[in-house]
Amino acid sequence: MLGNKTIPFLVPDIPALSAVQSRFEAIDRSKIYSNFGPLVKELEGIIASSLFSGAGHVVTVANATLGLILAMKVVKREGARYALMPSFTFPATPLAAMWCGLTPLFLDIRPGDWALDESELRTALRQLRGDVAVVVPYATFGTGIDLSFYAELHCSGVPVVVDAAPSAGSFSAGTHFGKDFPAPVVYSLHATKPFGVGEGGFVYSADRKVIEAIRAASNFGFDRNRISAGVGLNAKLSEYAAAVGLAAFEALPSKTSERRRLYDRYVAEFSASGLLQEGWVLQEYTGDTAPQFLSVLCPLARSRREVTSWLRRCGIETRSYFSPPCHLQPAFASARCESLSMTEAISSRILSLPLWTGMTEADVARVAEALRSLGRCPSPSAPVSATTG
Repeated sequence: MLGNKTIPFLVPDIPALSAVQSRFEAIDRSKIYSNFGPLVKELEGIIASSLFSGAGHVVTVANATLGLILAMKVVKREGARYALMPSFTFPATPLAAMWCGLTPLFLDIRPGDWALDESELRTALRQLRGDVAVVVPYATFGTGIDLSFYAELHCSGVPVVVDAAPSAGSFSAGTHFGKDFPAPVVYSLHATKPFGVGEGGFVYSADRKVIEAIRAASNFGFDRNRISAGVGLNAKLSEYAAAVGLAAFEALPSKTSERRRLYDRYVAEFSASGLLQEGWVLQEYTGDTAPQFLSVLCPLARSRREVTSWLRRCGIETRSYFSPPCHLQPAFASARCESLSMTEAISSRILSLPLWTGMTEADVARVAEALRSLGRCPSPSAPVSATTG
Protein backbone atom coordinates (compact mmCIF):
# COMPACT_ATOMS: atom_id res chain seq x y z
CA MET A 1 0.00 0.00 0.00
CA LEU A 2 1.18 3.51 -0.85
CA GLY A 3 0.82 5.66 2.27
CA ASN A 4 -0.64 4.82 5.64
CA LYS A 5 -4.15 6.18 5.36
CA THR A 6 -7.10 5.68 3.06
CA ILE A 7 -7.93 8.59 0.80
CA PRO A 8 -11.76 8.75 0.74
CA PHE A 9 -13.54 9.37 -2.51
CA LEU A 10 -15.56 12.26 -1.07
CA VAL A 11 -15.66 14.02 2.28
CA PRO A 12 -18.66 16.36 2.71
CA ASP A 13 -17.73 19.76 4.08
CA ILE A 14 -20.80 21.25 5.75
CA PRO A 15 -20.44 24.35 7.98
CA ALA A 16 -19.65 23.55 11.60
CA LEU A 17 -22.19 24.16 14.34
CA SER A 18 -20.29 27.26 15.45
CA ALA A 19 -20.87 28.81 12.01
CA VAL A 20 -24.64 28.31 12.14
CA GLN A 21 -25.35 28.57 15.87
CA SER A 22 -26.52 32.19 15.84
CA ARG A 23 -28.90 31.58 12.96
CA PHE A 24 -30.31 28.45 14.60
CA GLU A 25 -30.97 30.52 17.71
CA ALA A 26 -32.72 33.14 15.56
CA ILE A 27 -34.97 30.39 14.18
CA ASP A 28 -35.87 29.31 17.71
CA ARG A 29 -36.74 32.89 18.64
CA SER A 30 -38.83 33.54 15.55
CA LYS A 31 -40.61 30.16 15.60
CA ILE A 32 -40.54 30.28 11.80
CA TYR A 33 -39.25 26.99 10.42
CA SER A 34 -40.50 26.83 6.83
CA ASN A 35 -42.84 28.48 4.28
CA PHE A 36 -40.24 30.84 2.77
CA GLY A 37 -39.13 32.27 6.08
CA PRO A 38 -36.63 35.13 6.53
CA LEU A 39 -33.50 32.98 6.16
CA VAL A 40 -34.76 31.34 2.97
CA LYS A 41 -35.55 34.77 1.55
CA GLU A 42 -32.11 36.00 2.57
CA LEU A 43 -30.41 33.02 0.95
CA GLU A 44 -32.37 33.42 -2.29
CA GLY A 45 -31.49 37.11 -2.35
CA ILE A 46 -27.77 36.50 -1.81
CA ILE A 47 -27.65 33.82 -4.51
CA ALA A 48 -29.42 36.09 -6.99
CA SER A 49 -27.34 39.17 -6.21
CA SER A 50 -23.93 37.58 -5.69
CA LEU A 51 -23.83 34.67 -8.14
CA PHE A 52 -26.03 36.18 -10.85
CA SER A 53 -25.28 39.90 -10.30
CA GLY A 54 -28.95 40.62 -9.65
CA ALA A 55 -29.89 39.56 -13.19
CA GLY A 56 -32.70 37.02 -12.97
CA HIS A 57 -34.60 35.28 -10.21
CA VAL A 58 -34.06 32.41 -7.77
CA VAL A 59 -36.25 30.02 -5.80
CA THR A 60 -34.86 27.48 -3.35
CA VAL A 61 -36.11 23.88 -3.19
CA ALA A 62 -35.71 20.99 -0.78
CA ASN A 63 -33.48 19.16 -3.27
CA ALA A 64 -32.48 19.41 -6.91
CA THR A 65 -34.58 16.41 -7.97
CA LEU A 66 -37.72 18.23 -6.84
CA GLY A 67 -36.37 21.29 -8.64
CA LEU A 68 -36.14 19.29 -11.88
CA ILE A 69 -39.65 17.88 -11.43
CA LEU A 70 -41.15 21.32 -10.82
CA ALA A 71 -39.19 22.98 -13.62
CA MET A 72 -40.24 20.35 -16.15
CA LYS A 73 -43.84 20.50 -14.95
CA VAL A 74 -43.96 24.28 -15.35
CA VAL A 75 -42.38 24.61 -18.81
CA LYS A 76 -43.16 21.31 -20.58
CA ARG A 77 -45.25 21.30 -23.71
CA GLU A 78 -48.66 19.87 -22.82
CA GLY A 79 -49.73 16.87 -24.84
CA ALA A 80 -46.19 16.03 -25.91
CA ARG A 81 -44.57 12.78 -24.82
CA TYR A 82 -40.79 12.90 -24.78
CA ALA A 83 -38.13 14.44 -22.55
CA LEU A 84 -34.87 14.50 -24.53
CA MET A 85 -31.72 14.11 -22.44
CA PRO A 86 -28.40 12.28 -22.25
CA SER A 87 -28.26 8.81 -20.77
CA PHE A 88 -24.90 9.81 -19.29
CA THR A 89 -26.38 11.59 -16.29
CA PHE A 90 -27.55 10.88 -12.75
CA PRO A 91 -30.87 8.95 -12.54
CA ALA A 92 -32.55 12.01 -10.99
CA THR A 93 -32.88 13.54 -14.47
CA PRO A 94 -34.94 10.82 -16.18
CA LEU A 95 -36.79 10.05 -12.95
CA ALA A 96 -37.93 13.67 -12.78
CA ALA A 97 -39.26 13.39 -16.32
CA MET A 98 -41.14 10.20 -15.45
CA TRP A 99 -42.71 11.89 -12.39
CA CYS A 100 -44.02 14.49 -14.84
CA GLY A 101 -45.63 11.76 -16.94
CA LEU A 102 -43.00 11.97 -19.68
CA THR A 103 -40.96 9.28 -21.41
CA PRO A 104 -37.20 9.84 -21.35
CA LEU A 105 -35.59 9.70 -24.77
CA PHE A 106 -31.86 9.16 -24.35
CA LEU A 107 -29.44 10.75 -26.81
CA ASP A 108 -25.71 10.28 -27.21
CA ILE A 109 -22.96 12.52 -25.85
CA ARG A 110 -19.93 14.03 -27.55
CA PRO A 111 -16.26 13.34 -26.81
CA GLY A 112 -14.30 15.84 -24.76
CA ASP A 113 -16.79 17.33 -22.33
CA TRP A 114 -19.21 14.32 -22.45
CA ALA A 115 -22.24 16.60 -22.80
CA LEU A 116 -25.36 16.07 -24.91
CA ASP A 117 -24.47 15.89 -28.61
CA GLU A 118 -26.33 18.81 -30.18
CA SER A 119 -26.22 17.25 -33.66
CA GLU A 120 -28.02 14.19 -32.28
CA LEU A 121 -30.50 16.50 -30.58
CA ARG A 122 -31.22 18.40 -33.81
CA THR A 123 -31.94 15.12 -35.60
CA ALA A 124 -34.33 14.01 -32.87
CA LEU A 125 -36.12 17.36 -32.91
CA ARG A 126 -36.68 17.08 -36.68
CA GLN A 127 -38.01 13.55 -36.34
CA LEU A 128 -40.27 14.10 -33.33
CA ARG A 129 -41.43 17.65 -34.07
CA GLY A 130 -44.34 18.48 -31.74
CA ASP A 131 -43.92 15.36 -29.59
CA VAL A 132 -40.99 16.88 -27.68
CA ALA A 133 -42.22 18.01 -24.27
CA VAL A 134 -38.88 19.29 -22.96
CA VAL A 135 -35.15 19.14 -23.66
CA VAL A 136 -32.91 18.58 -20.62
CA PRO A 137 -29.17 19.12 -21.26
CA TYR A 138 -26.81 18.22 -18.43
CA ALA A 139 -23.72 20.24 -17.51
CA THR A 140 -21.63 17.09 -17.14
CA PHE A 141 -19.80 17.07 -13.80
CA GLY A 142 -20.09 20.86 -13.71
CA THR A 143 -18.45 21.75 -17.00
CA GLY A 144 -19.68 25.04 -18.46
CA ILE A 145 -21.44 23.95 -21.63
CA ASP A 146 -22.43 26.65 -24.11
CA LEU A 147 -26.11 27.41 -23.49
CA SER A 148 -26.67 29.73 -26.48
CA PHE A 149 -28.18 26.95 -28.63
CA TYR A 150 -30.53 25.95 -25.81
CA ALA A 151 -31.57 29.56 -25.21
CA GLU A 152 -32.53 29.87 -28.88
CA LEU A 153 -34.32 26.53 -28.70
CA HIS A 154 -36.39 27.58 -25.70
CA CYS A 155 -37.28 30.93 -27.22
CA SER A 156 -38.36 29.15 -30.43
CA GLY A 157 -40.99 27.21 -28.50
CA VAL A 158 -39.15 24.01 -27.54
CA PRO A 159 -39.07 24.03 -23.71
CA VAL A 160 -35.68 23.58 -22.03
CA VAL A 161 -34.67 22.78 -18.46
CA VAL A 162 -30.91 22.75 -17.74
CA ASP A 163 -29.69 20.17 -15.25
CA ALA A 164 -26.83 22.08 -13.61
CA ALA A 165 -26.77 20.05 -10.41
CA PRO A 166 -22.96 20.23 -9.99
CA SER A 167 -22.55 23.82 -11.21
CA ALA A 168 -23.30 26.12 -8.26
CA GLY A 169 -20.20 28.27 -7.90
CA SER A 170 -18.91 27.65 -11.45
CA PHE A 171 -17.97 30.73 -13.47
CA SER A 172 -16.71 31.53 -16.95
CA ALA A 173 -15.11 34.90 -17.73
CA GLY A 174 -16.56 36.26 -14.51
CA THR A 175 -20.11 35.11 -15.27
CA HIS A 176 -21.82 32.36 -13.28
CA PHE A 177 -22.98 29.39 -15.30
CA GLY A 178 -26.61 29.85 -16.37
CA LYS A 179 -26.79 33.61 -15.86
CA ASP A 180 -29.38 35.30 -18.12
CA PHE A 181 -30.74 31.94 -19.33
CA PRO A 182 -34.44 32.36 -20.21
CA ALA A 183 -35.52 28.92 -18.96
CA PRO A 184 -35.07 27.08 -15.62
CA VAL A 185 -31.55 26.08 -14.56
CA VAL A 186 -31.52 23.65 -11.62
CA TYR A 187 -28.63 23.49 -9.13
CA SER A 188 -27.98 21.08 -6.27
CA LEU A 189 -26.94 22.00 -2.74
CA HIS A 190 -26.29 18.40 -1.70
CA ALA A 191 -23.68 17.75 0.96
CA THR A 192 -21.18 16.49 -1.63
CA LYS A 193 -21.26 19.71 -3.65
CA PRO A 194 -18.89 22.67 -3.08
CA PHE A 195 -21.97 24.72 -2.05
CA GLY A 196 -23.57 22.09 0.17
CA VAL A 197 -26.24 22.32 2.87
CA GLY A 198 -26.96 18.60 3.30
CA GLU A 199 -30.07 18.40 1.12
CA GLY A 200 -31.25 21.34 -0.94
CA GLY A 201 -31.18 23.09 -4.27
CA PHE A 202 -32.28 26.16 -6.16
CA VAL A 203 -33.70 27.07 -9.55
CA TYR A 204 -32.61 30.15 -11.50
CA SER A 205 -34.16 31.78 -14.54
CA ALA A 206 -34.07 35.17 -16.19
CA ASP A 207 -37.85 34.80 -16.55
CA ARG A 208 -39.62 35.98 -13.40
CA LYS A 209 -42.89 34.26 -14.34
CA VAL A 210 -41.14 30.88 -14.59
CA ILE A 211 -39.67 31.25 -11.09
CA GLU A 212 -42.97 32.47 -9.67
CA ALA A 213 -44.71 29.42 -11.17
CA ILE A 214 -42.09 27.07 -9.71
CA ARG A 215 -42.36 28.77 -6.32
CA ALA A 216 -46.14 28.31 -6.31
CA ALA A 217 -45.84 24.69 -7.44
CA SER A 218 -43.31 24.03 -4.65
CA ASN A 219 -45.93 25.17 -2.11
CA PHE A 220 -48.94 22.99 -3.01
CA GLY A 221 -49.84 25.21 -5.95
CA PHE A 222 -51.08 27.89 -3.57
CA ASP A 223 -52.10 31.28 -4.91
CA ARG A 224 -51.94 34.44 -2.77
CA ASN A 225 -55.04 33.31 -0.89
CA ARG A 226 -53.47 29.94 -0.06
CA ILE A 227 -55.87 28.20 -2.41
CA SER A 228 -54.45 25.39 -4.57
CA ALA A 229 -54.79 26.94 -7.99
CA GLY A 230 -52.59 24.42 -9.81
CA VAL A 231 -50.80 21.12 -9.47
CA GLY A 232 -48.15 21.33 -6.75
CA LEU A 233 -46.32 19.54 -3.99
CA ASN A 234 -44.21 20.42 -0.97
CA ALA A 235 -40.66 21.19 -2.09
CA LYS A 236 -39.81 24.11 0.19
CA LEU A 237 -36.37 24.53 1.76
CA SER A 238 -36.47 24.68 5.56
CA GLU A 239 -35.14 27.58 7.59
CA TYR A 240 -32.53 25.27 9.13
CA ALA A 241 -31.20 24.31 5.68
CA ALA A 242 -31.18 27.99 4.72
CA ALA A 243 -29.14 28.80 7.84
CA VAL A 244 -26.57 26.22 6.77
CA GLY A 245 -26.74 27.60 3.22
CA LEU A 246 -25.94 31.14 4.35
CA ALA A 247 -22.89 29.89 6.26
CA ALA A 248 -21.85 27.70 3.33
CA PHE A 249 -22.16 30.63 0.94
CA GLU A 250 -19.68 32.63 3.03
CA ALA A 251 -17.14 29.82 2.57
CA LEU A 252 -17.92 29.17 -1.11
CA PRO A 253 -15.13 31.32 -2.64
CA SER A 254 -12.44 29.59 -0.61
CA LYS A 255 -13.90 26.13 -1.27
CA THR A 256 -14.15 26.63 -5.02
CA SER A 257 -10.65 28.08 -5.14
CA GLU A 258 -9.29 25.08 -3.23
CA ARG A 259 -11.02 22.58 -5.51
CA ARG A 260 -9.75 24.32 -8.63
CA ARG A 261 -6.23 24.31 -7.19
CA LEU A 262 -6.48 20.56 -6.56
CA TYR A 263 -7.85 20.02 -10.08
CA ASP A 264 -4.93 22.01 -11.54
CA ARG A 265 -2.52 19.87 -9.49
CA TYR A 266 -4.12 16.73 -10.91
CA VAL A 267 -3.70 18.10 -14.44
CA ALA A 268 -0.05 18.91 -13.74
CA GLU A 269 0.57 15.45 -12.29
CA PHE A 270 -1.05 13.72 -15.26
CA SER A 271 0.88 15.90 -17.70
CA ALA A 272 4.29 15.57 -16.06
CA SER A 273 4.13 11.89 -15.18
CA GLY A 274 3.39 10.43 -18.59
CA LEU A 275 -0.10 9.27 -17.62
CA LEU A 276 -1.63 11.06 -20.61
CA GLN A 277 0.82 9.29 -22.90
CA GLU A 278 -0.26 5.98 -21.34
CA GLY A 279 -3.82 6.65 -22.51
CA TRP A 280 -5.45 8.32 -19.52
CA VAL A 281 -8.00 10.96 -20.60
CA LEU A 282 -9.22 13.87 -18.47
CA GLN A 283 -12.61 15.45 -19.01
CA GLU A 284 -12.45 18.76 -20.86
CA TYR A 285 -13.79 21.57 -18.67
CA THR A 286 -15.13 24.80 -20.11
CA GLY A 287 -15.13 27.72 -17.70
CA ASP A 288 -13.84 28.15 -14.19
CA THR A 289 -15.37 25.04 -12.68
CA ALA A 290 -15.36 23.91 -9.07
CA PRO A 291 -15.12 20.12 -9.59
CA GLN A 292 -17.04 17.77 -7.32
CA PHE A 293 -14.48 15.05 -8.12
CA LEU A 294 -12.01 14.27 -10.92
CA SER A 295 -13.44 12.42 -13.94
CA VAL A 296 -11.02 10.45 -16.12
CA LEU A 297 -11.09 7.64 -18.65
CA CYS A 298 -8.95 4.58 -18.01
CA PRO A 299 -6.49 3.56 -20.75
CA LEU A 300 -7.80 1.05 -23.25
CA ALA A 301 -5.03 -1.32 -22.16
CA ARG A 302 -6.38 -1.42 -18.60
CA SER A 303 -9.82 -2.53 -17.49
CA ARG A 304 -11.52 -0.27 -14.97
CA ARG A 305 -11.90 -3.25 -12.64
CA GLU A 306 -8.13 -3.73 -12.68
CA VAL A 307 -7.52 -0.03 -11.99
CA THR A 308 -10.04 0.24 -9.14
CA SER A 309 -8.76 -2.97 -7.56
CA TRP A 310 -5.21 -1.62 -7.64
CA LEU A 311 -6.21 1.75 -6.20
CA ARG A 312 -8.14 0.02 -3.44
CA ARG A 313 -4.98 -1.88 -2.53
CA CYS A 314 -3.21 1.48 -2.44
CA GLY A 315 -5.80 2.87 -0.03
CA ILE A 316 -7.59 5.09 -2.54
CA GLU A 317 -11.37 5.07 -2.88
CA THR A 318 -12.98 5.61 -6.30
CA ARG A 319 -16.40 5.61 -7.96
CA SER A 320 -17.59 5.32 -11.55
CA TYR A 321 -20.06 8.10 -12.37
CA PHE A 322 -21.95 7.30 -14.60
CA SER A 323 -21.59 3.58 -15.13
CA PRO A 324 -23.89 2.01 -15.99
CA PRO A 325 -25.53 4.89 -17.85
CA CYS A 326 -29.25 5.39 -17.32
CA HIS A 327 -30.42 3.45 -20.38
CA LEU A 328 -28.84 0.27 -18.94
CA GLN A 329 -30.60 0.60 -15.57
CA PRO A 330 -33.87 -1.32 -14.94
CA ALA A 331 -35.92 1.74 -13.95
CA PHE A 332 -35.62 3.09 -17.50
CA ALA A 333 -36.36 -0.04 -19.49
CA SER A 334 -39.39 1.67 -21.05
CA ALA A 335 -37.39 4.72 -22.16
CA ARG A 336 -36.63 5.30 -25.80
CA CYS A 337 -32.99 5.18 -26.88
CA GLU A 338 -31.20 6.39 -29.97
CA SER A 339 -27.68 5.23 -30.87
CA LEU A 340 -25.57 5.56 -27.72
CA SER A 341 -22.17 4.31 -28.87
CA MET A 342 -20.19 7.21 -27.40
CA THR A 343 -22.10 6.98 -24.12
CA GLU A 344 -21.31 3.29 -23.80
CA ALA A 345 -17.66 3.75 -24.78
CA ILE A 346 -17.11 6.48 -22.19
CA SER A 347 -19.14 4.84 -19.42
CA SER A 348 -17.13 1.62 -19.84
CA ARG A 349 -13.90 3.52 -19.08
CA ILE A 350 -15.07 6.27 -16.71
CA LEU A 351 -13.40 6.54 -13.33
CA SER A 352 -14.08 9.12 -10.63
CA LEU A 353 -11.05 10.02 -8.49
CA PRO A 354 -11.01 11.79 -5.10
CA LEU A 355 -11.20 15.59 -5.05
CA TRP A 356 -12.70 17.32 -2.03
CA THR A 357 -12.26 20.31 0.24
CA GLY A 358 -9.53 19.48 2.74
CA MET A 359 -7.71 17.09 0.44
CA THR A 360 -4.02 17.96 0.15
CA GLU A 361 -1.70 18.26 -2.82
CA ALA A 362 0.26 15.39 -1.28
CA ASP A 363 -2.91 13.28 -1.55
CA VAL A 364 -3.17 14.20 -5.24
CA ALA A 365 0.46 13.24 -5.76
CA ARG A 366 -0.19 9.92 -4.03
CA VAL A 367 -3.12 9.15 -6.34
CA ALA A 368 -0.99 9.98 -9.38
CA GLU A 369 1.89 7.83 -8.10
CA ALA A 370 -0.49 4.91 -7.58
CA LEU A 371 -1.61 5.22 -11.21
CA ARG A 372 2.00 5.45 -12.38
CA SER A 373 2.93 2.37 -10.38
CA LEU A 374 0.08 0.46 -12.02
CA GLY A 375 1.59 1.41 -15.37
CA ARG A 376 4.81 -0.32 -14.38
CA CYS A 377 2.94 -3.60 -13.83
CA PRO A 378 2.41 -6.07 -16.69
CA SER A 379 -0.96 -5.40 -18.31
CA PRO A 380 -3.44 -7.97 -19.58
CA SER A 381 -4.62 -7.90 -23.16
CA ALA A 382 -6.24 -4.62 -24.08
CA PRO A 383 -10.05 -4.79 -23.97
CA VAL A 384 -12.03 -4.05 -27.08
CA SER A 385 -13.54 -0.57 -26.70
CA ALA A 386 -14.38 2.51 -28.72
CA THR A 387 -12.19 5.57 -28.49
CA THR A 388 -13.39 9.04 -27.68
CA GLY A 389 -12.24 10.55 -30.95
